[in-house]
Parts: sequence; C-alpha cells; structure tokens
Amino acid sequence: MDGGMLSQDEINALLNGGGGSDGGDSDTAPADTASDIDESLVSDIERDAIGEVANISMGSSATTLFSLVNRKVNITTPVVTLAKWENVLTEYERPCVFIQIKYTVGLDGSNILILKEHDVKVITDLMMGGDGSNTDGELGELHLSAISEAMNQMMGSSATSLSTMLGKMIDISPPEASLVDLTEYKSGGDIAPFLAGTFVRIAFHMQIDDLVDSTIMQLYPIDFAKELCTTFLDSQMGPAEPASEPAPAAPAPTPAPAQPAPAAPQMDMSQMQGMPQMGMPQMDMSQMQMMQQMGKPQMQMMQKMMPQMGMPQMQPNMSIQPAQFQNFAGDFNPMQPQENIDLIKDVPLEVTVELGRTAKSISDILDFAPGTIIELDKIAGEPIDVLVNGKFVAKGEVVVIEESFGVRVTEIIKQ
Repeated sequence: MDGGMLSQDEINALLNGGGGSDGGDSDTAPADTASDIDESLVSDIERDAIGEVANISMGSSATTLFSLVNRKVNITTPVVTLAKWENVLTEYERPCVFIQIKYTVGLDGSNILILKEHDVKVITDLMMGGDGSNTDGELGELHLSAISEAMNQMMGSSATSLSTMLGKMIDISPPEASLVDLTEYKSGGDIAPFLAGTFVRIAFHMQIDDLVDSTIMQLYPIDFAKELCTTFLDSQMGPAEPASEPAPAAPAPTPAPAQPAPAAPQMDMSQMQGMPQMGMPQMDMSQMQMMQQMGKPQMQMMQKMMPQMGMPQMQPNMSIQPAQFQNFAGDFNPMQPQENIDLIKDVPLEVTVELGRTAKSISDILDFAPGTIIELDKIAGEPIDVLVNGKFVAKGEVVVIEESFGVRVTEIIKQ
C-alpha cells in the first residue's frame, strides 16, 4: 500500500479471497489442516483393538445408563478414526458438554467424552423422574451435576469391565462435566493439551427410546490409545518375550566314577530253611552251599527269576508305621458366617399401623356413605398391630404428638 492506495497485487488478492501474499488462503487453511492427518500414527491392528476395548466398556456403560433412566438404551459399535480439532468443530456447532475422565489406577492418561446439549437435558430429565420432554431452557449447574453423576456410574462400570478384560485393577477419578461453546475455542489445546494436535476419535451412535438419536464421541490422546492397545493385546496373547540369546552348548558330561555295585542281599541258612513256609521248594545242603558260592551277577539274576518261579521276591527291611490322623471329634468348631447388618441399614421399609379388621358383604359396602360407622374386631383400649412390609412385628397404643397421631410400641413379637 502506497499513500493509502492499494496496489494491483493487493486488489487481486482481495478479489480472489486471499489476504495478501504472505497471509495465505484463510478460507482453505482449516480444511487443509483438518485433512493433513498422518494416518500411520495408528495402525489398523491398533484401531481394531481400540474399537474392541471401547465397544466392551461402552456396552457396560449402556447397561448402567438403562438402570438410571429406565428406558431402552442402544449404543452401536464404535467407529475409530484419527481427527483434529477442526473435525470436532464441524460436527458439534452448538454448545455441548465435555466430560473429562482421568484414570488413577492401572492406566496413565485421560480422555474426553462429548455429549450434545439436547442429549444431556433428556438424560437428566429422565434421571429426575421426568418423561424426557423437559428440554427447554438453558443447561444449568443442576444438569451438569446430574450428568456428572451419571457419567461417574457409567465410567465406573466401564472401568470394572476394563479390569476384567485387561486382567488388572482399573479405576477413575470422578468425571468433570462442563458446558463448552465450540465457537469460542479456535484451538482445542485451550481445553486439553492433546486436542491441539492429532488424536483418536471414537464415535458411537446412541439411541434412548424415541427421545435420543444422536452421536457421542470419545477423544483419546495418541499415546494413551497406544498404551491401551498394548495392554489389551498383552492380556489377550501374553506379553511378547524378548528374544533370548542362544544358550551356550552344555559341556560334555564327564563320566561319573564307577560306583561299586551294592552288595546283593545275602541269605543266611535260617532264611533258606524258611523257604518252604513261603511256598518255595526246599533245598538240600549241597544246593544251599552252591547258592552261597554264587557271584553277585548270578545272585542278582536269581532274584529276578524268583517271581517267575512262583517265589516271593525278598524285600529289604522296611519300617511300617500306622497312619496318624488328627482327632476332630472334640474341639472342631465350624466357622459361623458373621451377619453384617450395616449393609442393609439404609434400605427403606414400609411401616403400617392396623386398628382392626372386619368383613363386609358387597351389599353392605355398596351402602357406604359419609357418616357410616364401620365396627372393627378390636375393642377400645386393645393394643393395635404394627406391621413392617406387611409382616406383624409389634403391638402398640395410639398416642397424639402435637397435631399428629403416633404409636408407642408396647410389645415386640418374636417370630
């Protein structure tokens, strides 16, 4: 520009939608940035593994969400892609809810779950007993607190599923929900550092009856996604063992020094004479002398042939003792299970006070009118019955506490 006048090059740049020779094309810059994604950062195998983990964990979360809203919840198989912040801006134009989930045990990292504003209003309205149609007005702290609690239970259930699947303890900190107007953030790094670059985007299609038909997204840092993938693959196939160096050849075993063969058991004359009692044929003195003169090899062969000849093989002396058993007859006390009543102290029960009963015919009931007196089976002053969940547990008397009736328990019924 010279003296307030635009040069021809600057005029041409403005007509072409540019911002000057050094400014670049501002309209096409976001698209170029969004499309400039290195797909090799995450392999196909890693994407499949991440999708499998997300599918199992989100499946358990859907079951938990069903128990919270009491409506049919369907979350489809996820689609795993790489994305940048510009991709998020094009898909979520209105204010949405960012829920940050941090892992404290088992995994090191965090991820972000994105829900649309309308979906959060429907879920929170159902959680508060509504029919899901109260979606007017702005999203306030009450909605954020309710969706944080819902996500805490859903992601807690997801962490339990991950623990089972990965074979180790997984735990999270309470999720933090915040309302984010995406138009105010040109860079995702202002929300979370990993959103400034390329990250893993997992998209789920969620349906809640006919009230919600939308897409929810889960954003993972690249390094956290790879850690999750490695842990999952190791749990399924076992960690890869490092290649071991070939073991050195074992040295040739040195021949052991010849040990003298154990002396064959010698049979004395008394053993020889006792052979007829063992079913062995009796031998005369010459045969006995011949056996005594046998060498060790002949004696060993003789012992091997004795069973085939119907002779019991001679065994060396063995120490035989009776088996010893512990006596449990006197002091055996089986462990009795200890009741932990504290686990159910907060369960609400219905307490009913019954003044009395009577039986009436249908014609008598049809004659009921204001002023009709119904006579009961109890007399005045008789204790009334106290029932807990329909079970008779106590008797009492009617008292007046300020302007309300009450019951003073006079007797506990032992079952």
